[in-house]
Amino acid sequence: MTTASPERARLAAALRELKGRTGLSLAGLAAKTAFSKSSWDRYLNARTVPPRDAVQELCRLAGEPEGRCLALWEIAESEGSGRATEQAPAPRDGMPPEGASPDRDSVDDGSVRRSATLVAVLASVCAVAVGGVAAVALLLPHRDGEPRASLSPPPATTGPRCRGEVCEGKSAMQMKCAAGPQTLAAHRTASGAWMELRYSRECGASWARMWGTHIGDRLEMSADGKGGDSGDGGVRSAEIENGVDADNYVYTPMTAARPGTVVRACFHPAAGGGKECFDSRVGK
Repeated sequence: MTTASPERARLAAALRELKGRTGLSLAGLAAKTAFSKSSWDRYLNARTVPPRDAVQELCRLAGEPEGRCLALWEIAESEGSGRATEQAPAPRDGMPPEGASPDRDSVDDGSVRRSATLVAVLASVCAVAVGGVAAVALLLPHRDGEPRASLSPPPATTGPRCRGEVCEGKSAMQMKCAAGPQTLAAHRTASGAWMELRYSRECGASWARMWGTHIGDRLEMSADGKGGDSGDGGVRSAEIENGVDADNYVYTPMTAARPGTVVRACFHPAAGGGKECFDSRVGK
């Protein structure tokens, strides 16, 4: 049996803690997410690194801000993909890469210490996510690249970053609009893909998402008076570009909406067969 890396083991431990907080079984997780029972078993037991969306979905179900555990996911995923060793090609069978000098291409002690420190910090940050000690998270860089102004603890909760027209064309994830959204309607296509129309009351905006898709599939959404078939430029779209996209949720950008607005989603399958559309009205 292959032993999980320390980074993967730390991530799995944090995910198990979050699962415990949801009170859901593996079957329950499968029913509420786009990932199967066997997939969750692999993720929670560190047999494989989960997709980013799986971590986000579990954080959502546990009511936990996703950014902290995503930091630990980043390093676990980079270790698994080899991105963590960008300075030199990975050695084979314990030998240096062909044509490389062991002294020249070895990682210096300072780099090793910095890597070890980063792993320790990220592990602590994920402990924060399940323990509530927010100060450690300040050691991590902000995802938008903005420097921290001080070492004061952040607020216990952070609200959306946009509302109404300000959200137009922006990501629901990045704007913090995807915490507890309403599902207005869902539709399964002839090709087996799923579509959902989503709405955030706090952000006053709507978007669509798809999963179970194929490379080349495209999803479009619009709100009444903003485009769609009228063609005035208000259509928000997303396309499945690769296998990673096909294995996960893919979201359109947002469009502003308010109670009474009719929002519409259209699925364009890569295999042809014509688009499939459905719509729903935003409730009060």
